[in-house]
Amino acid sequence: MIKLQIVGNLGKDCIVKEVNGKNVINFSVAHTERFKDSQGNQKERTTWVECAYWSDKTAIAQYLTKGKMVYAEGAPEADGYLNKENQPAATLRMRVQSIQLLGGGDGNAAPRPAGAAVTSAPASVSDASAVDDDLPF
Repeated sequence: MIKLQIVGNLGKDCIVKEVNGKNVINFSVAHTERFKDSQGNQKERTTWVECAYWSDKTAIAQYLTKGKMVYAEGAPEADGYLNKENQPAATLRMRVQSIQLLGGGDGNAAPRPAGAAVTSAPASVSDASAVDDDLPF
């Protein structure tokens, strides 16, 4: 399995739907990268990831509002299509397996809802016990 980890801000409030008797929370996460191009001009590029979180516990949805910062991980999916100008384009999606509220939006850390399926962020690089020495690279 390929795992995608993202940290970013929600572009709009999440939407909770019921599909075939199961709950899904849909939300979009944006990550903006700032960089200088080859001429030294400041540039900005925003990547959007459409997320689907299938969970029986939807209490977290009330906290997934526009501007909030989240950490999410799951399985990525990419879909290619032709845009309005008939040029190739792609959409990045993720089937979320875990999510953590990081705050943002109003500048305050978001409270963690009781009973929500939330996991911790990955261990920091300084946590030597989390490093796997058997990696092939």
